Amino acid sequence: MSPIAASRHARLALIALLAGGIAIGGSPIFVRLSEVGPMATAFWRVSLALLPFYVMSRVAKEGGETPAGLRDYLVLLLPGLFLASDLAAWHLSLHMTSVANATLLTNLAPVFVTLGSWLFFRTRITPVFLAGLAIALVGVIVLKGGPAAIGGGQLAGDATAIVAAFFYACYMLALGHVRSRFSTLRIMVWTTLSAAICMLPVALLFEDAMLPTAAFGWAMLIGLAFISHVGGQGLVTYALAYLPTAFSSLTLLLQPVVAAILAWILLAEPVSMLQAVGGAIVLAGILVARRG
Repeated sequence: MSPIAASRHARLALIALLAGGIAIGGSPIFVRLSEVGPMATAFWRVSLALLPFYVMSRVAKEGGETPAGLRDYLVLLLPGLFLASDLAAWHLSLHMTSVANATLLTNLAPVFVTLGSWLFFRTRITPVFLAGLAIALVGVIVLKGGPAAIGGGQLAGDATAIVAAFFYACYMLALGHVRSRFSTLRIMVWTTLSAAICMLPVALLFEDAMLPTAAFGWAMLIGLAFISHVGGQGLVTYALAYLPTAFSSLTLLLQPVVAAILAWILLAEPVSMLQAVGGAIVLAGILVARRG
């Protein structure tokens, strides 16, 4: 690939990454408005997303390799296992500790991704990237109300939120690994299938009701599946072919910014000056990390 073509792909990947982060950032609104419980919502998020991914994979001419055997199929299924574990732990943490603690601790995922990239793939981590990561994390803390907002949680719930961050990091690292060989749509079909299979028994165990009672409830689940998962996760997976996994994981830090803006627009929740400053710091940190 020529330097000009590589630069064009990198720019498109960055746009896809940011758009994917914004789409994923809308997921808390859908989850909050869902008529079913958090585990059932997580199940429908991935199961409803499976159909459009499958249809697109059949229509599109996919690039990348074709799975050659059982080992390749297991590799394709692995990210879905990590994603289901992340969703289950994240939703559990919201019921076990304060929302502020759960959100802040889950946003440790880019730290785990950076460490994993260095430990397992020997990815070079520059001081500029680390500075950008630190700035973005500070921005998330400011966005959530500053250090004073941390506290009041339960130790088990805080630990569960950290577990969610760890599994999201594993999901991103696994995606980055398989993206070097397989196409976006092939990865998303198998990953989403795996996540749906893993989430079904968890949802049946924890939830009393699996089905929404009104059209509005189904609309929230479809929006979550099509916008946040098909659009968000699909775009992020595409970007991983051209951008470092550690940098791509910073899109997680866009989510509280997007969620705050959407809550202001759709739910009439006020955005304070502190939240606006925190959002600006997050964006500044991502821009700094990009230069690294």
